[in-house]
Amino acid sequence: MNNMNILFERHGAAGLVTLNRPQALNAVTHGMVLALRAQLDSWAHDPAITRVVIQAAGERAFSAGGDIRHLYDLGKAGRTEEALQFWRDEYPLNALIKNYRKPYVALIDGIVMGGGVGVSIHGSHRVAGDRFSFAMPEVGIGFFPDVGATWFLPRMPGELGTYCGLTGERFGGADAVAAGIATHRVPSARFPALLEGLAGTVPVDAVLAAFNEPGTDEGPILSRRAAIDRLFAGDRVEGILAALDGEAASGSADAEWAAQTAATMRTKSPLSLKIALTQVRGGKSLDFATCMRTEFRIVSRIIEGNDFYEGVRAVIVDKDNAPRWQPAPLAAVNEAAVERHFSALARELELP
Repeated sequence: MNNMNILFERHGAAGLVTLNRPQALNAVTHGMVLALRAQLDSWAHDPAITRVVIQAAGERAFSAGGDIRHLYDLGKAGRTEEALQFWRDEYPLNALIKNYRKPYVALIDGIVMGGGVGVSIHGSHRVAGDRFSFAMPEVGIGFFPDVGATWFLPRMPGELGTYCGLTGERFGGADAVAAGIATHRVPSARFPALLEGLAGTVPVDAVLAAFNEPGTDEGPILSRRAAIDRLFAGDRVEGILAALDGEAASGSADAEWAAQTAATMRTKSPLSLKIALTQVRGGKSLDFATCMRTEFRIVSRIIEGNDFYEGVRAVIVDKDNAPRWQPAPLAAVNEAAVERHFSALARELELP
């Protein structure tokens, strides 16, 4: 199943996966999804492989997401069923990783977003290097936090998941460990030695404990934890923005941050913001499989709408950063429009 975009090899006791599209920030293609699924199925039954390790080529990104431009092109050409097949294959891969019977270790050094999150964050162990930078910025392109975000965002401490989904802000290593996104921190220079350790027969937990350097630094997001928990607790996007505006006008230590955060949110798709908040609030009570089926329901409607294509056009195609959202005012996005994205499909997602 090897192709140039994703490489597989046996490295001692480890099955080693390398995302190999550094020129495209290791964006995950449909072919990569299919290849990884097949290889994981094979390694699951191979007694010589006792753990899986996934890494990425290049220094800039572990994986900056899915191959959004290709999905945009398919949708614009009216080939929405072909586009949907990507998610029909990607989401079950996320579920397979989540439920994998062997340790699955993601070595993340660089940007990790969207589809890259889906092939790493659900693993049993997530190691943050010096360049680690995690974000779920989908609401900025008229999409929504997917690849299992309906599960992991509500399970971050306090309202960190709400903040993550609605703002797209980046979490560095310290913030990621505090939020439960990463399980360990290891300096980038020690990654080669860590990989050699993981290739041996010493238990994965023991190897990672020996290399872990959690540090004592508090990340910039965690330093705002009290304000985030207070201001992002609402069940309506309008209420969260009103709370941020109130904080911005208060002259408090968090006033400038609140003003910047509200301004950031106001650049996002109003429909996407409301979908994301509904995901975070509803996902708390759902099991993982239901979260993934919910996301497939959402994407099946998103791909037929306006904002995804407009967002990708503005950010990736034309790069004018001036999306024309429909509807543009937040107040014009009613509850029925949001709930429609969560309703049952004639053909629901099938999971392993």
